[in-house]
Parts: sequence; structure tokens; C-alpha cells
Amino acid sequence: MPELDDTDKAILAELLRETIERDRFPLSPRNKSFKAILAKLDPPTPRPEQYPPPKPPGQPSMVLAKKRPAMSRQGETGTCGPLHR
Repeated sequence: MPELDDTDKAILAELLRETIERDRFPLSPRNKSFKAILAKLDPPTPRPEQYPPPKPPGQPSMVLAKKRPAMSRQGETGTCGPLHR
């Protein structure tokens, strides 16, 4: 059986897209078969990576954690303890 060239594949892919779009029953087995064939003929373009979900409240982000000055122990520098007057 001869192989299909790119033009033939594009024509078949467009025909499948139109058939899938006009079908009254989008979840029918026939439509699912058409979608599987279309995915083989013309695979969808990869989606860009999504950002990770936001952190729950109360947890600082790594950026904020790095910007905060490190707490030194009282007695090492004498600046972190209670003020004496």
C-alpha cells in the first residue's frame, strides 16, 4: 500500500476536523475513532508549560526568604536582644 504524502495527510486531517465539528453526537464511538485518527495524522502542538500552583498562605516564597536578613543569636552581636535603657 502506498504511503500518503503530506498534502494527502493535510486533506484527510481537514476532512476529519470538519466531520468531527459537524457531528451531532460529539461523544459517539465514531467521533472518538475520528479523533484518534486525526491525532495520528496531525498531532496537536505541545502546550506551553504552566506555572506551578501558588503556595498556601503563611509560607514565604523562596524569594522573600532570601531577602530577609538572617537572625543572629543574642550575645554574638548584641543587636537582636531587647533594648536596655
